[in-house]
Amino acid sequence: MPQLATADFLPQLIWLAITFVALYLVMWRVAIPRIVDVLEERQRRIDDDLMTAEGFKREADEALAAYEQALAEARADAHKTASETRDAIKKQAADQEAQLDATLARENEAASTRIRAAQVEAQGHVRDIAIDAARAVTQRLIGGDVDDTALGVAVDAALEGER
Repeated sequence: MPQLATADFLPQLIWLAITFVALYLVMWRVAIPRIVDVLEERQRRIDDDLMTAEGFKREADEALAAYEQALAEARADAHKTASETRDAIKKQAADQEAQLDATLARENEAASTRIRAAQVEAQGHVRDIAIDAARAVTQRLIGGDVDDTALGVAVDAALEGER
């Protein structure tokens, strides 16, 4: 093996040093600056993307806050409208109930008046019917005519006794 020949060590070491220095210079002047430029460009793009993402996140957070505020306002407005509508319906129902109560009271009073008038009229007819019935019974029992005045007095006395 020629690499292990001790006589060839010095030229091999010199060529190793020359090759190492040449590769080091090429890397230092050409490859490493390109790699650094690529890495810096990549980092700049990542930073720009992160800043853009933060901006979008802020906008999304603001939009979410505005949405939640609008939703809360809409709920409050809906609750207020429902409450006002419920109150209006209750007031309208109370007004209608009051009108109905007043109408029923008037009709009840009118009916009571009609009933009292019918009672008075019926009492007047009761006297006449009682007189007719007493005349018919008396005529059958005694077989003759009875004085209308006497019948009226007797019926009136009987009616007064019931009251």
